[in-house]
Amino acid sequence: MPATRALPYHSLVENIDQQPGLSRRAYFAGSFYPGDPVELSEQVKHLLADNRTKIDSEIVGLVAPHAGYMYSGGCAAAAFSALKGKRYDTVVVIAPSHQAFFHNVAVFRGGAYQTPLGVVYTDLELARKIANTHPKIVFANEGHFGGGRPEHSLEVQLPFLQMTLGDFKLVPLVMGSQEHDIIVALGEVLGAMLENRRALIVASTDLSHYHDADTAARLDQGISSAVEKFDWRLLYDKVASGQSEACGAGPVMSCIYAAKRLGAKQAQIIKYAHSGEVSGDNREVVGYLSAAFTK
Repeated sequence: MPATRALPYHSLVENIDQQPGLSRRAYFAGSFYPGDPVELSEQVKHLLADNRTKIDSEIVGLVAPHAGYMYSGGCAAAAFSALKGKRYDTVVVIAPSHQAFFHNVAVFRGGAYQTPLGVVYTDLELARKIANTHPKIVFANEGHFGGGRPEHSLEVQLPFLQMTLGDFKLVPLVMGSQEHDIIVALGEVLGAMLENRRALIVASTDLSHYHDADTAARLDQGISSAVEKFDWRLLYDKVASGQSEACGAGPVMSCIYAAKRLGAKQAQIIKYAHSGEVSGDNREVVGYLSAAFTK
């Protein structure tokens, strides 16, 4: 699948050793979202209250955007508010890499991700199983904070999960490449490893970037349509052909693939938005989508 822009290539060496004492700090607190815990909790609380979604059936997967909360927070909250009253032991977050390109999915080696709201601990046992099942899915810190600048697309999902789920463990995954074989491999592995577990998969993505609002809506409709049809192959074709754009298309495809394996039967588009609705500038917007995959 063609990338939306050229990224530097970094080799990725498999390392089966975990580092339970390693904790990734909140690099984007104070920029993408508030760094003060009280301010952050209040902002997320208001976003969730203003963007309520009720889904009675069991949610296996979610799609949520990863821009600054000022722009995409309402769209993200519409997805995460659907988790109210639900319980998961583990959340697997699949995020794209914007900062480095590598031919693998990087499973975080460390023991925790930090946010201003506290520490989210890694499900070390599940992470080890996921990282030792397929050669394209390996332990690596690259994509999390190595191989260039830190990656934001996973971190920004966590405060919403902390506010809606409270206590849960995390498996943080960053896709360094969104090629067909990696998408399928991750979908297969998650479908197998999460069976009979109380687990949620979150796919992190934004949609088209820096088109006028009308063009963005046309491009983004292709993503929405494929997601609503619960068809990862259609989504792949839309992006590979250039008919649509999404920086996290690969995570969404793997999420759909795994969700189907785990018994999800349908997809629901929850909300579509774009940055111009906040900035007032419709000349160059970024599109956002939230969706749920349910049994």
